[in-house]
Amino acid sequence: MSLWSFAGIAAGDSLRIATFNASLTRDAPGILVRDLMAEKGDPQIAAVISVIQKVRPDIILINEIDYDADGVALGLFVDALGKGGAPIDYPHTFLAPTNTGEPSGVDLTGDGRRNGPGDAYGYGRFPGQYGMALLSRYPIDQAASSTFQNLLWRDFPDAILPIKEDGSPFPSVQAHATARLSSKSHWDVLIETPEGQLRIFASHPTPPVFDGPEDFNGKRNHDEIRFWEEYLQGTPLSSDNGLRVYDGTPFVILGDLNADPKDGDGRVEALASLLAHPLVHDPSPRSLGAVAAGEAQGGANTLHNGDPALDTADWNDERGPGNLRVDYALPSQSFRVTDAGVYWPAPGDTDYALLEASDHRLVWVDVELPDT
Repeated sequence: MSLWSFAGIAAGDSLRIATFNASLTRDAPGILVRDLMAEKGDPQIAAVISVIQKVRPDIILINEIDYDADGVALGLFVDALGKGGAPIDYPHTFLAPTNTGEPSGVDLTGDGRRNGPGDAYGYGRFPGQYGMALLSRYPIDQAASSTFQNLLWRDFPDAILPIKEDGSPFPSVQAHATARLSSKSHWDVLIETPEGQLRIFASHPTPPVFDGPEDFNGKRNHDEIRFWEEYLQGTPLSSDNGLRVYDGTPFVILGDLNADPKDGDGRVEALASLLAHPLVHDPSPRSLGAVAAGEAQGGANTLHNGDPALDTADWNDERGPGNLRVDYALPSQSFRVTDAGVYWPAPGDTDYALLEASDHRLVWVDVELPDT
């Protein structure tokens, strides 16, 4: 696969499918809309738009875009992508509520409170913070798509719920009866392309850190990733509109999974199993920029076991965890993968300044659908 930070527009009948944690999240509701409407423009948003316009994916999942029920922020963002020197149109979108910031009414952190950001169904200061959105050049079959926002963690097969040292539920029986599996949501979205149908499996698991020995977030991250393996095995799972079973349509798993197969603090078993799944193709997208960053930044990066060319996030190098591979575009084995990459310009590249868009990098894969 390509080692270039950007390999150009997908050629022929291939589809370019991407995921990007674009950091389009703000500290309070309405601020993202304000920034998108700013007369002089927001420089971080402008950088995000430039990155997407340069890579030009046919389908892209945006992680961390604040959700509002009327889709105002998403509409403004899509409009902005369609302007400028290299406009790209996404006439079809998929948007749904997420668990972030939605009050649970229960103490989920064990600190004795019920109204903190960690007590929401998914961590967030307000409903919809850190949301998701899917943008597509091709029609989305909304009726044939499903979300799994409300699936209870305890109802997920073989769930590894957090427990106290004495084996009792952490932080309480009530919390176990209330906690949802998805920190944001899990989506199964059907898209009709000129080459045939495909499904996008989208998610953004919680970071496996910021908790105590009970490992609430680590276990949740593990099970959020394992959701897709369970789904691929044909296990019926409770969606927000009834039981759903994977129907065999070619798919691409997209998202910031907040887990690296070699480094970091996560429970890597679920991710390793997903990457090795017989239905999943890991194209191992790479970039020269990631290699240069790891060498220049040092710190925690010098202790890593993984290939730095695969990194997709540029995180703190002194106190850790350093740069990691956490963003994934994983097509099904039924696709022919023609290329893949990570948009990470190296120093000296004319687009190097666009790294200010986010601490994550856009990850893309070019695929050809199987003949029907």
